[in-house]
Amino acid sequence: MTAPLLQVQDLVRHYTMPREKLLGPPPMVQALNGVSFTVNAGRSLGIVGESGSGKSTLARLVMALDPPTSGRVLMSGRDLHALPAEELRRARRDFQMVFQDPYGSLDPRQTVERIVTEPLAAQGGTTREERRRQATEVLASVGLRANDLGKYPHEFSGGQRQRIAIARALVTRPKLIVADEPVSALDVSVQAQVLNLMQDLQAQFGVTYVLISHDLAVVNHLCDDVVVLWQGRIVEQGPPERLFHAAEHPYTRALLDAVPRAEPPARTARGT
Repeated sequence: MTAPLLQVQDLVRHYTMPREKLLGPPPMVQALNGVSFTVNAGRSLGIVGESGSGKSTLARLVMALDPPTSGRVLMSGRDLHALPAEELRRARRDFQMVFQDPYGSLDPRQTVERIVTEPLAAQGGTTREERRRQATEVLASVGLRANDLGKYPHEFSGGQRQRIAIARALVTRPKLIVADEPVSALDVSVQAQVLNLMQDLQAQFGVTYVLISHDLAVVNHLCDDVVVLWQGRIVEQGPPERLFHAAEHPYTRALLDAVPRAEPPARTARGT
């Protein structure tokens, strides 16, 4: 059996807050408490929960942007948080991130070419011509054109900006993309376009997704499996079809009640 691409093992993250009293102990915030899951290559896992459930903390730990209090994040069998700094920098080619806000995540002072090629430049070993060629190819894959390379973010719509952000994540040909609320800042009509694009890119490049969302309807569109996070713990996990029709935990049912449709949209048939 093929080993999972991503393994999260008993992940714990506690934060120490400023003291409320001079002689009292500092308060502790328990953001994650024993979170474990696996994701196989080419599949998609949705992480669902309300604000404060620990979703974004989990994303930062999976991306090795924040150290865990305990537990491990294994990418292709390697513990990311145990890697030396130089090895971690090289390993980042294999995992990239798409952020929530397409307006705030792109530097308005930089051209699209510089934004998209930034991960390649950080890795080193390529010329500007090579980086420009790769940027042109990846822009085409997200439905943009080569002459967009010289433009600035303010010249694009919100949906186009998120396509640029996805192109930046794709340019190193990563194995894993962590997408933190990638469509929540977009109009409803644009959300479906971006989700369909992500699905098409998965079929084209075989990329694996971890999709962070508060919306079960969004993860139903893209994900093979869903983890429901509540107060830093996993309370339910399973395929989205089962969670929509036979959710067991009260918190999952409360999330479902927030979905504005009685039934989720039909999902595109997916291969195994």
